Parts: sequence; C-alpha cells; structure tokens
Amino acid sequence: MASSASLATTGGTWLSRWEPENDSFWRSGGSRLAWRTLIITTLNLTMAFIVWFLVSALVVRLPQIGFRFTAGELFWLAAMPGLAGGTLRLVHMFLTPMYGTRRVVSLSTLSLLVPLLGWFYAVQNPATPYWVLMLLAFLAGLGGGNFSSFMPSTSLFFPKRLQGTALAIQAGIGNFGVSIVQFVTPWIIGFALFGGAAFMGTPQTLTKGGVQSQVYLQNAAAVWIPFVLVFGVCAWLMLKSVPVKANFAQQFDIFRSGHTWAMTSLYMMTFGAFSGLSATFPLLIKQLFGHFEGAPDPLAWAFYGPLVGSAARVLAGPLSDRLGGARVTHWAGLGMLAATLWLTTLTNPSGLESFPMFVAAMLVLFFFAGVGNASTFKQMPMLFEPRQAGGVIGFTGAIAAYGPFLFGMLFAASFAKFQSATPVFYGLAAFFAFNVVLNWWLYARRGATHPC
Repeated sequence: MASSASLATTGGTWLSRWEPENDSFWRSGGSRLAWRTLIITTLNLTMAFIVWFLVSALVVRLPQIGFRFTAGELFWLAAMPGLAGGTLRLVHMFLTPMYGTRRVVSLSTLSLLVPLLGWFYAVQNPATPYWVLMLLAFLAGLGGGNFSSFMPSTSLFFPKRLQGTALAIQAGIGNFGVSIVQFVTPWIIGFALFGGAAFMGTPQTLTKGGVQSQVYLQNAAAVWIPFVLVFGVCAWLMLKSVPVKANFAQQFDIFRSGHTWAMTSLYMMTFGAFSGLSATFPLLIKQLFGHFEGAPDPLAWAFYGPLVGSAARVLAGPLSDRLGGARVTHWAGLGMLAATLWLTTLTNPSGLESFPMFVAAMLVLFFFAGVGNASTFKQMPMLFEPRQAGGVIGFTGAIAAYGPFLFGMLFAASFAKFQSATPVFYGLAAFFAFNVVLNWWLYARRGATHPC
C-alpha cells in the first residue's frame, strides 16, 4: 500500500511521487488529492470563462448607453477575446510541465483582475476610445488562455479510465462560465452594488426601443472581482503539482505525430464552434431579428446556447469513457452537420415567427458541440502517453480558442458582403462533414488502426 509519504511534496509545490495507474496508490490517497485538485481548478476555470466571455455580454449594451460603433466594430470587439485566448493558449500549453499546477492556476487566475478592473472603469464613460476597448477585449482573452494549462494539468492527475469523466467535468463546468456571465449581466447591471456611487460609480442611461432606464454596466465586471481573488488565493494555498516535468524544447515532440493535427481539426469542429457561436450568438440574434417590431432581447436567449453545450459536455464524459471517444465524436459530428444545414433555412427571416425555430436549431448545434467537446478529450489521452496527451490537449485547445475570433470575422464579413449569415453556415457544414469523415476513417470505423 502507498503510504502518506507517497504524497509528500518537495519545496511545497511539487509532489515527490504520482502514480494514478497504480491502484493501491490511487486508493490510499491519490484519488482524494486528484478530486480535490479537480474541484479547485474547475472553480478557477469557470472564472476564466466568465472573464473571457464578459465582452460578449457587454457588447450588445454599449450602443444603448451612448457608445457609437458600427456592426463591424461590435463584431470585432466580440472577436478580440478569441484572438487573444487562442494566442495565449499557445503559451499556456507549455506552462504546467515547467512551473506546475499550483503556480500556473493561482497566478493566471489572479491575472484576470486586470481586464475586470479595466472594463469596470471603461464602460462608465461613453467617450472611452475604441482602441482602449479593443485592448481590454484582448486582455479578456487572459481567461481564454487558462484552459490550455488547466486541462493538461487535470489529465496528469487521473488514470486513463477516468480521464474522459474528469476532463468533461472540468471543461463542462468551466464552460458554464459563458452562460453565467451572459445570464447574470442583464440582472446585475440593474441596481447599485457595494455601497452605490461612492464606491461603484454612477449609473448610465440605457435607451432601448425609445424607453430609457438607469443601469450600472460596470457591475458586470465588478461582481466577479471578489471571486477571482478568493479562488486564486485558494489555489495557491491548496494545490500541488504532479512531478511530470519537461522544458520548452522537449514538449515539441507532439508535433511529429499526425494524430496531433487530426485531433486539432476535430476539436476545432467541436469547441471552435462552441466558443465561436457562444461569443457571437447575442450579436447574431440582434442582427437577424433586432430590426423587427417587438424584437427579443439577445441576452435573454443567448445564454441558453452555452448552457446546453456545457451540460452536454459534462454528461458526455462518462458516456465517452463507456462507449469510446471516437464513436461518440462520430455521432456528435453528424448532429452538428444536421443542425447547421437546418440553420441555413432560418438565417434570412422575414419576421419574428421564425425566431423560435432559429433558437431551437442553435441549441441543437450547441448540444452536439458539447458532446463532441467531451468525446474528443477522451480520445487524446488514449492516443498519447500522459505528458504528450497534456500537450496535445493544450495545443488543440489553443487552436480551437480562436473560434470567437474566426466566427466574429466570418459573420462580420458575411453581413458586410451578403447582408446575411447564411454563407457562414454553409461553410461550417462543409467543415463539419470533412471532420466526420476524418474521425470515422482514423478512429471510429471497424478495423481502424487507432481506435480510441
């Protein structure tokens, strides 16, 4: 049996031994530490997603409180956190084997205070220059970057038989941050927080449909500051690091495998679509249906998409452990393809009567994207040894994090040239079809050389 000394640390951060595939080690203390680590890092990842998608909740309100931006400029603001998130994930994918879970999770969480404080002050003045808002939107991408160090860390803590479940729990609950920020923002801006104007600034006048009201848009950022502080400090005090180390150069061996690139394409299909549509769903509702009389409030509906996708990711983790990730990815891809083709019939509305069907089709797309998010993360640990699997998880997450940026640019260009979102959905359908065939041939078909 493993003794308590088996979990001793060196220097207060690094565990001296970690053997999750050793059953006696796992039962005598490893399991307890792994699940505790999962809880703490998941709370911190949820805050990261909240900050990453904060801009998507703010951008539809900015014109209503006096900011004067074109539709293209608003899509650029919504897209910028995706550009930053993807770029910063390319850095984060190397951090855990170099600096360890404790340092990476705690310090990267505390860095989220920078964009939160910036947006708190910026939205209070409609004269804030556009370039400042673009910079703050980029800094919101700090939250997007965290995923590619948190998730590889989790893959190191758990045995292969539980990695689908553990990764789905962490990523799925973390993804709930998207829905949380889009759901909480319309409510939290409706009243003064923490002592009112003396500490939190004065309200802004919001004009919607000719009706004026007083709002505190700065609350959308301020409400998360205490949570970031508490969770970041808890991570520093309670987390340890697995003794799986590699320098920067050693981690490049993952790029010699074709599976790295195949899984990157598959995860771009699933999480790229999830993150990209989560960031643009509010603006998409506004652009397609906002000019009709009695138009729906985008934020009253948009949060349902990431909510459904996040829940599907949590539920699909154990299913992928049981059935195999490739099989689940295959059906998820087919579901995404069908939903996207359905959407092409709903993106040129003549009135609000098609709005319920549009939302339903989007929710179906989010559901299958969430399922695929879980199943692809089951495939990666089965294809690679633990340290490499962590690197591939980080890299695929980095590339897929460009989803908000790519989708923002695609929709902006499509509306500018065609006054329609339909061409984007046709392009997505072709990409999804390619990935369904790729996954089936490499991993899911009977007789596949690398079933996973």
